[in-house]
Amino acid sequence: MAEDKSFADTQPQAACPTAMPPGLPPVLPHPMPAPQARPLPAARANAANRRWRSAELFGQASEVEIEHGQAVYRLRRTSLGKLILTK
Repeated sequence: MAEDKSFADTQPQAACPTAMPPGLPPVLPHPMPAPQARPLPAARANAANRRWRSAELFGQASEVEIEHGQAVYRLRRTSLGKLILTK
């Protein structure tokens, strides 16, 4: 009885000069370059957002209050230098 063979099994096997030894992951020949971050144009960034340094807001305090509509929010600076906004 004839044994079933796939097309690849019937083709002569040539040694590949760049083949990796068994057990190692394949290496991509042409890795993609890392994406580059592109900053917004200065005119667009400044027109859309107003920026304050936290030192200007807080001064010597560790907490400030921000009125928004009828609500008052608290912006707090933690001992680790992070900011927490609560209602």
